[in-house]
Amino acid sequence: MNANEAYQWLITASGNSECDPFDIHVLASILAIAVAEARGDERALCDGVGLSGALLNDLITKAFPGALAMFVDLSDDITIEVDAEEQSLRDVLLMYGSGTTSLALHLSAMIARRCRFPHHLWQDLGLQDRAELSHLMNRHFETLARRNDNNMKWKKFLYRLVCRSEGFSLCVAPVCSDCDDFSACFGAEDGEARLARVRNGMEIVAA
Repeated sequence: MNANEAYQWLITASGNSECDPFDIHVLASILAIAVAEARGDERALCDGVGLSGALLNDLITKAFPGALAMFVDLSDDITIEVDAEEQSLRDVLLMYGSGTTSLALHLSAMIARRCRFPHHLWQDLGLQDRAELSHLMNRHFETLARRNDNNMKWKKFLYRLVCRSEGFSLCVAPVCSDCDDFSACFGAEDGEARLARVRNGMEIVAA
């Protein structure tokens, strides 16, 4: 099953979910990318999304009830390793989250894990473009989104907050406008989506 097939299958399996369609789209996108990586790189699915077996089972139950039978071998006992850097990313996301729901917990862990991958964050979340990522941040991490008022690249912005909270600076430039590498943090986040644009009749709003 490739990433696009996994996405379509998950969307179909979300039929009886009470989750918002945009949230379903985001979660299915992240999981679809991780499923493809798990098959290609022999990486465990839990490792790809940053969720323990128990948390991933909880997510599948809530968002994709029709997929439960396919995840029957996913044990609650599966654990993952989270180093100090990734935990700091989780903490920053939760600190500025818009709520204390289990979905916020899931998303914080998933976004923090996907920050460790090499592409633009929106690409490694399986989203279609940066606009969808910004909509996700505004929806679930509203205070955080407001702080990124200069539209810094999201991965750079998150790591910058982590560095400041840990008492050291990510770079030596006194202000961003004086930086010789301004485009590295504020340039366009163009690129090709890792998932084909498959809507399955769902109306996805990203603004």
